[in-house]
Amino acid sequence: MKQRKTSSEIPIKPVYRKTDTERLRHAESEPGKYPFTRGVYSDMYLGRPWTMRQYAGYGTAEQSNARYRYLLSQGQTGLSVAFDLPTQIGYDSDHPMARGEVGKTGVAIDTLADLEILFKGLPLDRVSTSMTINATAFILLALYIAVAKKQNAAPDKLRGTIQNDILKEYIARGTYIFPPKPSLKLITDVFSFCNDRVPQWNTISISGYHIREAGSTAVQEVAFTLSNGICYVEHALQAGLDIDQFAPRLSFFFNAHNDLFEEIAKFRAARFLWARIMRERFKAKDERSCMLRFHTQTAGSMLTAQQPENNIARVTIQALAAVLGGTQSLHTNSMDEALALPTEKSALIALRTQQILAHESGVTNTVDPLAGSYFVESLTAEIIGRAEEYLAQIDRMGGAVRAVETGFFQKEIQKAAYEYQKEIESKERIVVGVNAYLSGQDARSNILQVDPKLEKRQIEFLRSIRQERGDISMQLNSLREAAGENRNIMPAVLGCVEAMVSIGEICGVLREVWGEHKENVTL
Repeated sequence: MKQRKTSSEIPIKPVYRKTDTERLRHAESEPGKYPFTRGVYSDMYLGRPWTMRQYAGYGTAEQSNARYRYLLSQGQTGLSVAFDLPTQIGYDSDHPMARGEVGKTGVAIDTLADLEILFKGLPLDRVSTSMTINATAFILLALYIAVAKKQNAAPDKLRGTIQNDILKEYIARGTYIFPPKPSLKLITDVFSFCNDRVPQWNTISISGYHIREAGSTAVQEVAFTLSNGICYVEHALQAGLDIDQFAPRLSFFFNAHNDLFEEIAKFRAARFLWARIMRERFKAKDERSCMLRFHTQTAGSMLTAQQPENNIARVTIQALAAVLGGTQSLHTNSMDEALALPTEKSALIALRTQQILAHESGVTNTVDPLAGSYFVESLTAEIIGRAEEYLAQIDRMGGAVRAVETGFFQKEIQKAAYEYQKEIESKERIVVGVNAYLSGQDARSNILQVDPKLEKRQIEFLRSIRQERGDISMQLNSLREAAGENRNIMPAVLGCVEAMVSIGEICGVLREVWGEHKENVTL
């Protein structure tokens, strides 16, 4: 009989027994107690389910606001904002680099006026908001604070998360702007600013999601994500911040892939490893500093354009893995996202999938229901061990930034992605509707079409804002000075956005001061 393996090439035994789980380091923990293998809270979902935070945004701010209101009316419990590519890389909608991309992969945001429209009628002191934004995360946070101020919502009442994880952009995704050194400085500026002004805000969502989407294994996702987390903590400590002041506001973002039991074990392993890193390596005393709290999104790379209805089953399995693994919030992908942004109907099906899991499946009736499973506990231990080997290797080469510069992360991910694809093409790995059980159905009907005219409307709106606002030279000079003098940049950015300075104008000044990152890795 052929040896079965997980997607990380971990061999699987035909049968697991009690002897396989004896003397495992992680297996004796209790939910809500260090090292948090069984969950960061003692009651987990007994009081209420995870936050159902559907990622959404497209076109103009008005269109996205309508989608948010719809999803909230259908039972969504948190907002999650998708931004278009120009917003992510610091270009205004009228920049030549933005042509053809405005509003396509998320909502177009140029100035405070757009964000005001985006959150119109949504009380920011009573709703939790996640923003998937990295290179320009500091600007979007400033914009969010400015909108809240106009709503008379105090900064200390704001709850939410900015992704703000630039290292994984260099590794896997590519929406970076500035070189690593100033980019890491921006992140520690946000840590410090929020510690003083926005204490309930999660200042970073250290993301394994995009590492996995680029083709990594589950083990690599854990190891590379935690390595990036170590780097952020080190830079914050070097900036003079206290570990137990900023660490409780760190959060993580993971992928939920197809291999149900490996994914459950992955989440448990990540919690165990991060708790030990924070206590043993960084000497954190506050238990909240040792908690790996995380958001999960189902695997976009596993969605198929062929027979898209099959994606409903895939997403359900992935979401179940996230819940059994102890996620704090969850996004379920829509069945048509291999083809386009989701339609309203498919977005509703994705949300209903979460609600059925929460209220009909019974998975919320007890904490960590798979604890003690011979298979799950053995797999958790195996992932812990293999991830520790990667972490030690990255430490030896000088840490995450050096691993980015040498292309180590990128090469490891590319090798894993190549092997995975070979298995699909050889049919060693079956993907229903792709390399087996074909039907020949046309998958391209009833998908969301973004109106191409919206780009022109967005540009006209931006130009009207520029004509109506006052002189912005003082704000831009203050920004330039703060960047050049190595001061915390957030107060100057907040001053800019309140004066209707655009994201592109802010990034233009910082490009002048810091330059742009150019990838020079030879693979």
